[in-house]
Amino acid sequence: MHALESERNWIEISLDHFIENLRELRRFMPKEASFMQIVKADAYGHGAVEIAQVAIQEGASMVGVANAEEGKLLRLHGIDVPILILSPSLLEEIPSLLKYDLMPTVTERRFGKILGDVAKEKGKCVPIHVNIDTGMGRSGVNYEDSESFIADIQKIEGIYLDGIFTHYAASENDPAYSSVQLTRFKEFLSRLSELPRWIHIANSSGLLNCPDDVSNLFRIGLLSYGVYTDVSLSEKVHVKPVMTFKSRVSYVNLVRKGESVGYNRTYIAPKETRYAIVPVGYADGYDYLLSNKGTMLVHNILCPVIGKVSMDMTAIDVSSVTGIQPGDEVIVFGNDHREIRVDTLCQTYGGSPYELLCQTGRRARRFYFQKERIIKARPLARREFVSSDYDSGELSKVIEGAIGEKIGNREIARLIFSTVLQRLFQEESRPLFHRHEFYHRLSFSQPKDEKLAEEYFQIDTELSFKKHLQNDYFIIACASNEKELEAYFRREDVEYRWLLDGSLHLNDQTFAIRSVRVDDLDLNYESRVSETCLELTCTHEKLHQLVGKHVSFTINTRTYYPKASHQLTVYITGLTQGAEISVDYHQVVPSMDVIPFFLSGQPNIYREEGAIHLITPANEWLLPGSGVVFVF
Repeated sequence: MHALESERNWIEISLDHFIENLRELRRFMPKEASFMQIVKADAYGHGAVEIAQVAIQEGASMVGVANAEEGKLLRLHGIDVPILILSPSLLEEIPSLLKYDLMPTVTERRFGKILGDVAKEKGKCVPIHVNIDTGMGRSGVNYEDSESFIADIQKIEGIYLDGIFTHYAASENDPAYSSVQLTRFKEFLSRLSELPRWIHIANSSGLLNCPDDVSNLFRIGLLSYGVYTDVSLSEKVHVKPVMTFKSRVSYVNLVRKGESVGYNRTYIAPKETRYAIVPVGYADGYDYLLSNKGTMLVHNILCPVIGKVSMDMTAIDVSSVTGIQPGDEVIVFGNDHREIRVDTLCQTYGGSPYELLCQTGRRARRFYFQKERIIKARPLARREFVSSDYDSGELSKVIEGAIGEKIGNREIARLIFSTVLQRLFQEESRPLFHRHEFYHRLSFSQPKDEKLAEEYFQIDTELSFKKHLQNDYFIIACASNEKELEAYFRREDVEYRWLLDGSLHLNDQTFAIRSVRVDDLDLNYESRVSETCLELTCTHEKLHQLVGKHVSFTINTRTYYPKASHQLTVYITGLTQGAEISVDYHQVVPSMDVIPFFLSGQPNIYREEGAIHLITPANEWLLPGSGVVFVF
């Protein structure tokens, strides 16, 4: 639990409890039926993305949200099952419905017609659900007008009827009225010549209290989160709270008999009382109406709230707790102890568990647990984007998703991220340094060895740049195939890499170091040769004095390149600011052309007799994967 030690307030989400609850609720469904996981309002404060992912793994056929924005969030996080918007959508949301493949609930002919027209223009046919009002009296098509409404909707091109549903008004505690609603719904369905794919009526409590023989989909919400809307439900099914809201004691004090605690003196101590301050208030979602009524758990002992709940603090009576200290953990609500369950707390002040869950943790991070391990941590729910809230993997997804939104194409965004940016983020713990004042010059000549001269050019390379020195040594690597060379791109101690032609036998003659300098130090180097790789380790007894500083590297090499290839490629292998790449082929090659492939900006190209120079401005960034092909 060390990851939580720095948290002032936090929320623990038990995915194990969520899975257990789903499996318990599915016992009440017909075997052939499926379920829709309701994740509106950020899954009642539990985290819509994480809950949807687990629910889908457990067999959810679709998820339900309140509006297009909630559906968009799920799509951007990779949720690909059908997403139903349960509330009536606005005309302004139609572009999002189409862009993110969301299913609206249609309750007006005009909206259905406009949606169909827009979808048809874009070559789409949008699935919709229709809400029939059988007595909820909130939204939906009145059941007496519903048959003609369905007939009209089915005539509209660009949309098709995927589901019909209604909503119980009081399934948790009014079976008589629920029966009336079910009868109305069944009578309406019996008048239809053809039923759509999905028929649904029951929410969580309706699943337990109102069995029917027409539904094939059940909308699972509050009970899956381990909260009862009515105490009678606990007699039928046992569900465990998924959310636990925790804090810490920030202060411990004594109040004498007759003195008060908190605003307006609503609590007067009947005797000398030890109390603790918990840094949780109504700004954190702990309801103001829990003043003098709520209970928290410290050292497994129930401690009543005393005085008014403030914006940022709540006082609790800790007289029964031995050895309490600032920093001790406090369970604000949510574990399976009956007195601090959300449903129990809400009964004390006549509140709604839906409301308390949705408003909880405005200043608390969520930590997701599975098999007693933290598997994910989410940032504060109500603040601007802060990159440090995310681990490396999550941040990569955010970056890729942002690129996709910017250019409007997720596939191209994935390509950009994998081929360009991911090379910058190879290792989670690897620091990212860049080169500047980068100079790379290649000189063509004829080898003195007559046999080599028949097939190869001699290439002398001068490479110089400035960079942060990370180690008291570094490696220059040469490989005879791309797969072997790729391994060196993932090593931070490699400063220069060369791909040798496979026709050459790899040794100190076919790839030779002429000199290596760091600032004014002439480095020593030792070679290690295998069949496919040559490593030269560069060292100096004083190099350790420069670790952590910006230094100048100068590397001179000699190798050979096949004449038959007719081209030579130079890659920018690391993040680089400003570069000059030159080739000197005077009296060796009759002519030469150049093809730059820079991923950002284009270099200026200068030609002179027997030479080509490519130069970028000193402040221009070059991304890994950029380079140039010299064609001869």
